[in-house]
Amino acid sequence: MIPPADIRAIADLARDRDLIVLADEIYSRIYFDEAPLSITTLPGMLEKTIILDGFSKTYAMTGWRMGYGVMPEWLVDPINKLMVNSNSCTASFTQRAGIAALNGPQDEVAKMTAEFRRRRDAFCAGLNGLPGVRCAIPGGAFYAYPNITGTGWKSEALADALLKDAGLACLSGTSFGAYGEGYLRFSIANSYET
Repeated sequence: MIPPADIRAIADLARDRDLIVLADEIYSRIYFDEAPLSITTLPGMLEKTIILDGFSKTYAMTGWRMGYGVMPEWLVDPINKLMVNSNSCTASFTQRAGIAALNGPQDEVAKMTAEFRRRRDAFCAGLNGLPGVRCAIPGGAFYAYPNITGTGWKSEALADALLKDAGLACLSGTSFGAYGEGYLRFSIANSYET
């Protein structure tokens, strides 16, 4: 969840430059408080932005590999050529499922988001109760990203030990780059009980 002020600052930097913004909005419907701000809603940014989105998160269609881009019209043909030649096409039954997801009742999305909030609250409270761990409360999605520097462990070593010794899978923060050292990423997509 990028704060709205930061989105506005990015737009101000990008607006008068010869570039395109790639806006990953795959979690835009899974938020817990303030709705995320789409950069496309800011002056001059609609024609300078490609929104990357899909069905896997909002509609729990992971593994179906169905996404989409919303972009300026002049990019449609080149992107279509790229996609057709790099991964052919999405299976027809998957496309029909996507249409059903978009056109069907949306109340399940709200229920799922409320459940993710419940899991987030419990999981982050548990993390923040551990010595040497501090975890900011995420504003959306279904991940927790605790700082583990107070434990004395390096990220990759602790992630490996948690898997080997406790059967708990997480990612080392370094999976996301060198500045991720000192962090782990946990998914809260599993059931509350688990």
